[in-house]
Amino acid sequence: MTEVMPIDSRQVAICAAQAADSKKATDIVVQQVGDLIGVTDYFVIVTARNKAQMDAILDAVEDDLRTDCGTRPVHREVSQDGTWSLLDYGNVVVHTFLPDPREYYRLEALWNDAPVIDLASEAGLDDVEYTDRIRNLLDGARRVVQTGQS
Repeated sequence: MTEVMPIDSRQVAICAAQAADSKKATDIVVQQVGDLIGVTDYFVIVTARNKAQMDAILDAVEDDLRTDCGTRPVHREVSQDGTWSLLDYGNVVVHTFLPDPREYYRLEALWNDAPVIDLASEAGLDDVEYTDRIRNLLDGARRVVQTGQS
């Protein structure tokens, strides 16, 4: 078995987004937060419709990052009620929420100054389902990046 060498954190974040998309996650956002928080480079934030889908997303992310990127999470956490979870890869943290907690915590809004990766162009994800709130956030983030105000 050939061992895959780890790749840069941006590619790991994109791979995580693609894995989540393969399990029909919605509201997929990848934010480059490294300059703002200094503990990690990227947040990948996704929504699952139910707990079974959340488990499938987590498994797909772990499997794809292990096989395609040569990395394993240093920590996996699931809330006591099972409504959110995270996979911590050090330089990339993958957050998975059910719809109500995603709306409540609005994690992506806490870091709204962070540049957002255009998943259509960088990851080939052009059919991701977005709620109006996330679509508006992404539209605003693209304008900031395009005008050079990031």
